[in-house]
Amino acid sequence: MRRALVIGGRRGIGAAVVQALIDQGVEVAYTYRTAPGEIGTVFCRLDLLDRAAVEAFAREQEDAAAWDAVIYVSGATYDTLAAVMDQDAAEQTMQVNYWAFARIARAVIRPMLRARSGRIVVIGSVMGLHASQGNAAYAASKAALLSYVRTLAIESAKRSVTVNFIAPGFVDTAMLEPYSAYRSGIEARIPRGRFARPEEIAAVAAFLASPAAGYITGAYIPVDGGLTASLGIHRG
Repeated sequence: MRRALVIGGRRGIGAAVVQALIDQGVEVAYTYRTAPGEIGTVFCRLDLLDRAAVEAFAREQEDAAAWDAVIYVSGATYDTLAAVMDQDAAEQTMQVNYWAFARIARAVIRPMLRARSGRIVVIGSVMGLHASQGNAAYAASKAALLSYVRTLAIESAKRSVTVNFIAPGFVDTAMLEPYSAYRSGIEARIPRGRFARPEEIAAVAAFLASPAAGYITGAYIPVDGGLTASLGIHRG
C-alpha cells in the first residue's frame, strides 16, 4: 500500500487532500497545529513557526522509510501594504510558507532519492507569480517557494522523484472568511464565476501524488477558475 504524509491535514484543503488520498487507497498520515482532525492517521503535532520543532521533525524523517508522497498544504497569510510591512510579521509568513517546507523537503527527499521513487506536492498560490495589492509578504513567500520547488524538481528528476507546485486562486476555506464582504466582487473577476472547493484542489494534488504522474515535475499548475488566464478587463 502506498503511504503519504500531509503537512497540515486537519482542515480545509489539507483535510480534503487527506480524504482524496484515502479514496485512492493510500495510507495517509498528517500533521496538525492546534487539534487533530477526524480522518486519516494523526502523525504528530507540528507548529511550523517553531523552528526547533521543524528541525526535530526533519531530523527524524531523514533516516526514516521513504514516503511514497509528501504533500505540503500548510500556509500563513499576512496582508498589508508593502510600504508599511512589518519585518517580524513578514518573517513569520516566510517561515511557514517557505523555510519550514525547505527544511522538511530536504529531509523527506533523502529516503526518496535512495528509493529512487517519490512525489512531493506543494499547495502554493497564484500569488507566486502574480502581484496583488496588500500581498507583498505573502506573495514573496510563495514566489520563493515556487523557485525552490522548481530547483528541487530538476535536481531530483533523474532518481524518479517529482516535485510540483499547485497554484490555487480563491478557495472556499476559513482563510478567506475575513474577505466575505468582498466575495461577490472577487467572484465577478473569476471567469468560472465562483471560488474553488477544497476538493477541487485536492483532486489535483492526489493525481500529482500518484504513480500516474511520474512524468510531471517542476510544474506550476494553476487551479483558479481561469483567474490568471484573464486580462481582468470586464465589459459587462
